[in-house]
Amino acid sequence: MDAEQAQSRSQVSTAQAQQQVRNDNRPSAESKAQSVSEEISRENQPHNAVVMQLQRQVANAYMLYTNYKHYHWNTYGPLFRDLHLLFDEFADAVLKTSDRFAERIRMIGQDPLFSPIEISETASVKTADRANFTMRDMIAEADRNLLVVIKEMREGVRTANEQDDPGTADLYSQVVQIHEKHEWWLRDMLEKSDGLTK
Repeated sequence: MDAEQAQSRSQVSTAQAQQQVRNDNRPSAESKAQSVSEEISRENQPHNAVVMQLQRQVANAYMLYTNYKHYHWNTYGPLFRDLHLLFDEFADAVLKTSDRFAERIRMIGQDPLFSPIEISETASVKTADRANFTMRDMIAEADRNLLVVIKEMREGVRTANEQDDPGTADLYSQVVQIHEKHEWWLRDMLEKSDGLTK
């Protein structure tokens, strides 16, 4: 009986040892996740096109926000109330997008820019021109800035798709619609055939 028990124990020990070897050779869920995380971070280095385009949109969002607040504070004339509220609405909407872009940058392993100098140097949108002091000038400037951002976001979708980054492509697809709607409103305000302006 002792020989049978010893043999049985030996077989159990061998089976356990073989299972342990299989377990040791099989990556754990944690190590798999770490591996995927490292791969994503390697692909998304600071000078990667996807990361750089996202950083630019963080900067553009802040620049659009400050410009909209400038227009909001400096609105005047018979359409004061409507334009004052409109530019404030645009400012609120664009500020929310900055957080979405910054969080996306963090999701793919990088740090979003944040300093005023970095924002100014990175943004395609420039500070509102104080020489544009008529309401028409302010609206036209805001419209031109949006056209730049819309074009860049569409390029961002293409780049994200090329790099197999559906999350970034989806973010651009959502946010560009906000800017397209704002641009449509501004463009229509600039129409001279409305019968209301000379």
